[in-house]
Amino acid sequence: MSSTEGKVICCRAAVAWEAGKPLVIEEVEVAPPQANEVRVKILYTSLCHTDVYFWEAKGQHPLFPRIYGHEAGGIVESIGEGVTDLQPGDHVLPVFTGECKECAHCKSEESNMCDLLRINTDRGVMLNDGKSRFSIKGKPIYHFVGTSTFSEYTVIHVGCLAKINPKAPLDKVCVLSCGISTGLGATLNVAKPKKGSTVAVFGMGAVGLAAAEGARIAGASRIIGVDLNSSRFELAKKFGVTEFLNPKDHKKPVQEVIAELTNGGVDRSIECTGNVEAMISAFECVHDGWGVAVLVGVPHKDAVFKTHPVNFLNERTLKGTFYGNYKPRTDIPSVVEKYMNKELDIEKFITHQLPFSEINKAFDYMLKGEGLRCIIHMEE
Repeated sequence: MSSTEGKVICCRAAVAWEAGKPLVIEEVEVAPPQANEVRVKILYTSLCHTDVYFWEAKGQHPLFPRIYGHEAGGIVESIGEGVTDLQPGDHVLPVFTGECKECAHCKSEESNMCDLLRINTDRGVMLNDGKSRFSIKGKPIYHFVGTSTFSEYTVIHVGCLAKINPKAPLDKVCVLSCGISTGLGATLNVAKPKKGSTVAVFGMGAVGLAAAEGARIAGASRIIGVDLNSSRFELAKKFGVTEFLNPKDHKKPVQEVIAELTNGGVDRSIECTGNVEAMISAFECVHDGWGVAVLVGVPHKDAVFKTHPVNFLNERTLKGTFYGNYKPRTDIPSVVEKYMNKELDIEKFITHQLPFSEINKAFDYMLKGEGLRCIIHMEE
């Protein structure tokens, strides 16, 4: 039994007091976990574009003060009533979506969209009692997507924690808790390219490069990267990208350019931008008869996808995916094992390292489009 079990823990957290303003390192109180909850000591966290998007609060329901962060690795400090899958000392990856193991989605082999724990960006409290576990001088500080990893300690529902191999280095595998798994799974679990096939990936950010990495692992013969920023091609080569297209360099729509380059279209495409025009291009660039396009990026709420129905009648398939179709508790431990077995290289996604006190620099890197993933070390 840890000395802090059942007690409030005082620790540092990076608090967002208002939209778009730098985070402030504050002393926060973290309450003990309640039923089906786990208190986790976060050792490493990284910044994902989703954190930045909601911190900027451009268009969605703003909720402040809030502790962001959802890509991380940590160690269980204590467990609440009813938790049987985890014990203090276990190594875990928090995940922004969950797996209750009881609902129709969790019982389905095809879905990972848990009814109870699927992502909810508006909720800033715990499901158990509708209250926050974070406070400063008695004032509640809101949670973010059930994880809030920009804190030395956080409280998370047991269904949103993947128990992983304790030998796996948390400063590396923490990036598997969100973006890398999303892109990798979109390719391996949903697009499922065959060995020797052609694949186009739209968007060469971290998620797109993870999708390209998936195509490389699957043995694709050609991986075409599509991005409006040509400077990304050099880095993309490390992830198996063999050719690069910048739509701005062509007078024709990029789907037509791809069709010409590939004798009628690619076998598979994965769209990782969230731009609806890129989504349409990704669908229209796959080969008739067998082509499959997979949408990963999250579009603007008013976006409308338009294409001619003949594209479907000619036996092209359009699919969507959420978190790469991985079930957090069931599947993510095996993705960590892919890294441990050297099938998957995640070091190349990590381009920056920072101490927790400099977390705002990570936001600067992301806003400038510099690098892929920045690992923030909680213990400086």
